[in-house]
Amino acid sequence: MSFVPPGTGWPGDPATADTPVAQDPADVRRLAATSSTLAELTARQSVCRACPRLVEWREEVARVRRRAFADETYWGRPVPGWGDERPRILIVGLAPAAHGGNRTGRIFTGDRSGDWLFASLHRCGLAVQETSTHAGDGQRLIGARVVASVRCAPPANKPTPEEKAACFPWLTREIELTAPSVRVIVALGGYAWQAGWPALKEAGYTLPRVRPPFGHGAEVAIAHEGTPVTLLGCYHPSQQNTFTGRVTAQMLDDVFLRARELSV
Repeated sequence: MSFVPPGTGWPGDPATADTPVAQDPADVRRLAATSSTLAELTARQSVCRACPRLVEWREEVARVRRRAFADETYWGRPVPGWGDERPRILIVGLAPAAHGGNRTGRIFTGDRSGDWLFASLHRCGLAVQETSTHAGDGQRLIGARVVASVRCAPPANKPTPEEKAACFPWLTREIELTAPSVRVIVALGGYAWQAGWPALKEAGYTLPRVRPPFGHGAEVAIAHEGTPVTLLGCYHPSQQNTFTGRVTAQMLDDVFLRARELSV
């Protein structure tokens, strides 16, 4: 099998063999809307099969595997949100990496971007250890949660507009369920900034009439049911950005220290 069947013992697997499976975008909308808890939502996210191209790609990657991980079992399923169930900081990224989250079953885990992200979160007091290598490795977020705008690893890291739209209800419902505790939302990269805006609106956030431009360290005052919340922009810790120096460890730390300060 080219993916881990739900309920078979993978560390942190939120689903069981009885978890309902979304087969198309209409199912996604229905199952997201009727998820009453984060546990129920993440379970349903993790077995979604609504986008045929993404299903085929993620399972092909899991079957063929990269040579460095040839002896490993790949997760090969959508990667659900992960972290504190009542987060004060919500971190939004783009999509899992083919040999990162698609392999480990945990967002930003097992790839170079995750190495940078979790090291920074640890330095800033938001993660219990500086590395996140595999599910069940003891990593835990402190007052923070990480989600992806698209839950499946896409070919060339580029989901289609239709795939983004199909996945949108999962993101919206997760933002909605975490809203009572969230005080800061960090958008990792320009796409997360763009994708997060309509999701925030759909989840009941009060937003400025015009969306401000994305930038590293950008701050926007928003609110949820009258409670002030801050949207922060952060360059994505991709290899392209870290290799070229567009993102440094200090730049990441500056954003997450600011997020922690605002979240108190």
